[in-house]
Amino acid sequence: MVENQLSVKSKKFLDDLRVYLFSSGKNNHEIKEITEELEAHLHEAEQNGKSIDQIVGASPKEYMMTISSEMKTDYRSWAKYIPLIIIGSMSFTIFGDLIQGTLSYSLFKIIGTLVYSILFFGGVMFAYRYVARNQVSRIMEFFILLLPIILSMLIFVGVLFVDSIYKTPMIDFGMIGSWVIGLLLLCFIILFSVWAKTAILPVTLLALHLPTFLLSFTSFNVETQLITSMFITYVLIGLYLFYMVKKDKKNKEVID
Repeated sequence: MVENQLSVKSKKFLDDLRVYLFSSGKNNHEIKEITEELEAHLHEAEQNGKSIDQIVGASPKEYMMTISSEMKTDYRSWAKYIPLIIIGSMSFTIFGDLIQGTLSYSLFKIIGTLVYSILFFGGVMFAYRYVARNQVSRIMEFFILLLPIILSMLIFVGVLFVDSIYKTPMIDFGMIGSWVIGLLLLCFIILFSVWAKTAILPVTLLALHLPTFLLSFTSFNVETQLITSMFITYVLIGLYLFYMVKKDKKNKEVID
């Protein structure tokens, strides 16, 4: 492929452009055509000794926004993605509950989860557009993409608080139903992470829930498990950040 022959900076720009156009609601087929055309143009320019800055100008952000403004928003195709992304945002709660046992939710909690998931979806799309068009570093990208996750979790805490006060009918999914839902969510997370080319979602899920799951098999008391779990969570996220910083530094050295 031509892209394999491009510079690291050009490859990153093309990846960011794809994400920006997708998160802006553009048609996948049109995105592919435009990026392939630009890819060939960049390859030809680099073969002639030109840099990407001479092609897209001093502001990649403005270049992306210009391309986006010339494309129509594909609402029909986006209607297929919205439910998937909303379901993905619900995975934080569902995986945590699966560790405790079968899934069983009140009607209010289900409705509240859908509402916070919609807000999460909007936050993630905004974060991806910001990250893509501003060409931020990997470490900054991690924090920006982590923000809607944290905010949505805070909103869900509010849902849990209200749910504990106002009782509504319960819906029990049973053992089989619970594990089927968990398996479907796992498949979605893997596919979503591959498309987005970032491990932020699985890393955050593992950091939040894996320590709790493993410590549940120990003889530690509840307080010790909680403290240890929080410590491991911070360590896992810290290691991931360290890895991303090293990777980003290495890429910059290659570009320079």
